[in-house]
Amino acid sequence: MIEFLYSLDVAVFRFINVTLANPVGDLLWPLITNYDKMLPVRIVLLAVWLLLVIRGGARGRTVAFLVIPVVFCADKLSSAVIKELVARPRPCHDIGGVPIVQGIHMLVECGSGRSFPSSHAVNNFAAATLFSTYYRRWRWWLFGWAAIVALSRPAVGVHYPSDILGGAVLGASIALALVFLWTKAARTFFPRLVLDSAGEPES
Repeated sequence: MIEFLYSLDVAVFRFINVTLANPVGDLLWPLITNYDKMLPVRIVLLAVWLLLVIRGGARGRTVAFLVIPVVFCADKLSSAVIKELVARPRPCHDIGGVPIVQGIHMLVECGSGRSFPSSHAVNNFAAATLFSTYYRRWRWWLFGWAAIVALSRPAVGVHYPSDILGGAVLGASIALALVFLWTKAARTFFPRLVLDSAGEPES
């Protein structure tokens, strides 16, 4: 059963990475997968965060406050704990000089990190879940972007499809858990900070 699932994982990886490869994707996928490393993007994200704090009202300030522990916990749990426990090599890693998956269409450096889960998927789905909880009308755009970033990881050759699927589930679960804990704590200690389904303070 495990061998079948692995062969299916590799087959889907090859479809995304090799079969769907094209010049446009070769240009866009590396940009998408590394979007958070670009200075203009970082400036925009900081500006959005400040706008939430200054002009976002109770809902905006709540999201601006929660996004820090949500992304921090998601990143550390996936990178420092789960990846080390699972210790799955990336499809682009060499073992004894032989690539784990032959004929990969590499678009970025493989890197030395572990494969499961994809931290890109974990972090982006955690953020998308958090923002979607408080800004529901934007949920399709938020999850759509998170899915594109996650898909970029097998597209550039550094993660299996199961890595991004597991990362998406983990990231969403972490965000939902922290929102739940925050809401429970706020109802006890800071009831005026608890928001209803419309994003307004509960009466």
